[in-house]
Amino acid sequence: MATNSIPPIHDPSKLFFQVEYVRRSIIAAYWAIIILALPLWWRTTSIERLALPSSRVVEQARHSLRIPIRIGLQTGSDRAQLQKSLDTIMKWEPQRWEGLSVLIHETEMQRPDDRGSRSSQFWAKSALDGSYTVQNSEEISVYGRHLSFPTSSVSLLASLLGELIAPSISSHRVAQYSPRYRLSFTLLNEDAASGDSFIDWDVSDAVDSHIQPVLDQLKVLHNFTIESQVQLHAPLAFMPRSLNHGFGIDPEDLTVFVNSAEWTLCKVTFLMYVALRSPETQHQVLQITQSYTSWFLFHPQLDDPFISLTATVPFSSLATTLCRLTALAGEIALSTTFLLPQWGGIVILNPDGLAQGTKLASASLDPIFSAFSEHLLLLLGVPSLPTNIAKSSNRLTDWQIDALLRYRTLRNSQESQETLRSIVSLVDQIENMPVGQDVRDDVQGALVALEAMFEVSKASLVDTFRLSARAFTLSSRAFFSPGMLALLYFPAEHKYAVYTPMFASAVIPLVVAALKEFASWRRQRKGQMASKGKDLPVEQTR
Repeated sequence: MATNSIPPIHDPSKLFFQVEYVRRSIIAAYWAIIILALPLWWRTTSIERLALPSSRVVEQARHSLRIPIRIGLQTGSDRAQLQKSLDTIMKWEPQRWEGLSVLIHETEMQRPDDRGSRSSQFWAKSALDGSYTVQNSEEISVYGRHLSFPTSSVSLLASLLGELIAPSISSHRVAQYSPRYRLSFTLLNEDAASGDSFIDWDVSDAVDSHIQPVLDQLKVLHNFTIESQVQLHAPLAFMPRSLNHGFGIDPEDLTVFVNSAEWTLCKVTFLMYVALRSPETQHQVLQITQSYTSWFLFHPQLDDPFISLTATVPFSSLATTLCRLTALAGEIALSTTFLLPQWGGIVILNPDGLAQGTKLASASLDPIFSAFSEHLLLLLGVPSLPTNIAKSSNRLTDWQIDALLRYRTLRNSQESQETLRSIVSLVDQIENMPVGQDVRDDVQGALVALEAMFEVSKASLVDTFRLSARAFTLSSRAFFSPGMLALLYFPAEHKYAVYTPMFASAVIPLVVAALKEFASWRRQRKGQMASKGKDLPVEQTR
């Protein structure tokens, strides 16, 4: 009977990789790689923490910007009484006049005979040095930096100058300052399924007529990129209130009707028209007839803040008129336009009375873009003139632009100083917060801009604003640096908690193997020493 042959059992110690020399060489190679990689690991994981000019930041925070305002009063007027009245107004409203210093002085001036003669050397000098002039006149009007006013009433003149120099600007409504804005004009169709939606509009002509003149005057403050699009929107999630002449949206339903988080108008996938205007391109129109998502993904100005101006066309079944309802002193006021602070403006474009077809002509867009122009001025913080002032044209006056320049300059200066203080405070509180070369350069650049701003503040308002804008941009970029923000969300403790389980599972076997080999080597060494000790007396006897 045949018996199954059992294969011989190999001795594990005689395997090639279990040979003592080979096994120890393998373990030593692992540890050699780890030791050699330690400098590279230290270099790649170490935190670059450069020193910040903390003392300069603290010293700069103690300074407050003062913008001088010089007003020339016609010789023979009561200068002292006007100065006293303005000082009283400034004392009662210190927050409104913070950072402003008004000086009234007498000056010789010749009353112009007509509007055309106001381009004389005197008016040119007034515009050059940024001063203002007040002259006796029968009517109240402004031209350039000149105010005509019957100076018999000093208190009324002081009040009017206060409204012109330091107008009330709602900070919660005005958009955060940025050197560049993207204006997005959107035609939003709700009634898309019925086929009555508008797929095109003469937006270029409307922008040239109503928006571009405003942008040209504000180019000293901002650069603008203009975009236009036509989109389709789902029907309303609620039923508007029925009125005698149409439908209305209650105030509590406005948050549903206009949801800036739901209206992702800045994420465009299909563009009908895009118009770009900037100092580099001047007047360039790009016509797009298909999806250009990649153009937006790689456009260099995607990070610029948006101002969305939207015209929405309601569903045709909502009778002839859709409007919003506003409760004013117990009464109901109807309006088809409303403003979203720091976001944009909405105009309800009722289809009743519009030309049939799929394209909106320029005549239909005039009232819409007139409202857009008003919304844009409010969002950018442009103050309005007092109602009792007559001006020579519909253009913005130098009084308005200068008031906006002063507002933006003071805000930029204060926010830059606060941001720099916050950066220094965070770096001092968080020991492991990285401070790279880019952050330190931005902090130093912001300090240089602030120092230069204080030096030129008495000479040029425009230069003061530009330096304050640069300081604000650099300080904000330093504060929101990705290298600094990462540690706020992923501190060192988080890093250790993530990497320890991963490295421990690989290092522990190597440590145990190294300890076992070390113990084995010691046992072998002791055995060899013991054997030599036994053999030594035998050799001496012989």
